[in-house]
Amino acid sequence: MRPARLTVVTAAAAVAALTAVTGCAEKSAAGAEGTIQVAASDSACDISKKEFPAGKVTIEVDNKGSKVTEVYVLFPDDRIVAERENIGPGTKATITAEIKAGDYEVNCKPGMKGDGIRQKVKATGGAAAKRSPELDAAVAEYRKYVQAQADDSLPTTKTFVDAVKAGDVEAAKKAYAVSRLGWERTEPVAESFGDIDPKIDVREDGLEAGQDPAKDWTGWHRLEKSLWADNKIGDDEKKLADTLMNDVTDWQKRIGTAEITPTSMANGAKELLDEVATGKVTGEEERYSHTDLIDFKANVEGAQKAYELLKPVAAKNDAELVKTLDSQFAALDTLLDKHRADKNGYDFTSYDKVGDAERKELSDAVNALAEPLSKLAAAVAK
Repeated sequence: MRPARLTVVTAAAAVAALTAVTGCAEKSAAGAEGTIQVAASDSACDISKKEFPAGKVTIEVDNKGSKVTEVYVLFPDDRIVAERENIGPGTKATITAEIKAGDYEVNCKPGMKGDGIRQKVKATGGAAAKRSPELDAAVAEYRKYVQAQADDSLPTTKTFVDAVKAGDVEAAKKAYAVSRLGWERTEPVAESFGDIDPKIDVREDGLEAGQDPAKDWTGWHRLEKSLWADNKIGDDEKKLADTLMNDVTDWQKRIGTAEITPTSMANGAKELLDEVATGKVTGEEERYSHTDLIDFKANVEGAQKAYELLKPVAAKNDAELVKTLDSQFAALDTLLDKHRADKNGYDFTSYDKVGDAERKELSDAVNALAEPLSKLAAAVAK
């Protein structure tokens, strides 16, 4: 839900493992060919290589600053090739990405807001990362999946929008969370178009400096606040509903142009778990409606879909990782089922009714899955 985020799509990307805990990261830190070292701080974004061969690239980030940071590789038009968020002060992270020949920018964002600090880089040569037929098939199926999620979001969003425009607060509340399922399942892909996410899914505290919430805040969460906090629908909300419908339609039309790779699928799966950890488990995402567990479930479903498509190849390269991921996905699904009345639907407990102990249980299960999931990209990139 930041203005320009990760891509489970766009030409590349995948978070591998934290350098502090993965042997492969330690190996690349020793100077493996193609490795790019990024020293990020509160005021600098120093890069070891301004030119590197196209293909599979390892980017090792060392946050030497005092703020949490994120690092992007961007196309010239600001679409995201690869990204890693939530790199804490004094910690390191590795991004594994497939990058085609061309010009790019590496962007460090201390504090994870604003324009950040940019460095121009170039991927040289015409080599593209080679893939197996199995991985090509996985990408093709995942492309169908994300398109279907966007397509299915049009009627559910229209139901929500129609209720708002009719001034029916209760009907709009009922339709709200369901309208968001397709977005939440494919959020990293959806957010690869940096101009769409700030229109559709930004929260008030996610607005950029200088933006006026009264004028610049649009999308689902703006309407969420009106429905639950203000319990009203006025002319402004009806106009915002039309804007939301237009923006969701724009997303649906453009989603087919997103570039998707095996590593970007793996990267996106991990990012969906990060979304859960930083927004849903904390209750920040749906702070007015308390429908966080519905978003939570959709994020997990999207991550699991990408994983299942990549699983045949990952199993050949790292059978133990696949065994762990199967177990942790099952454990998290079982835990989520404790909080919904309909085991096949989305009738979840309102998150304000979930106690601290239960929230910690959910958080622990997410973390237990997120750590091995961070290794999926490296497993499919071997």
